[in-house]
Amino acid sequence: QVQLVESGGGLVQAGGSLRLSCAASGIIFSINAMGWYRQAPGKRRELVARITSGGSTNYADSVQGRFTISRDNAKNTVYLQMYSLKPEDTAVYYCNVPRKGRDFWGQGTQVSVSS
Repeated sequence: QVQLVESGGGLVQAGGSLRLSCAASGIIFSINAMGWYRQAPGKRRELVARITSGGSTNYADSVQGRFTISRDNAKNTVYLQMYSLKPEDTAVYYCNVPRKGRDFWGQGTQVSVSS
């Protein structure tokens, strides 16, 4: 079965950096687009960044230029490098893979940015 396991979250001061990782299993990782989403308290889950199987990326306007999504197909892992973090980046971050008409999610990792 599809399994996504996120790691790397934590508490950081504004202006700091974090790198999130998502290890995938149960899929042929290299042929799947992967995404990072986030959900802040009281808000809808939103797309943060996405990377296709070919390596093309797109980002939410709010993180463009600060976050970088990448993938290592040899390790079945997708990363989200986050720089210049802001308090408004505080959220639970989820890894996502769309497959066969449905979305699969990890358990999420908390990112908290203090001002």
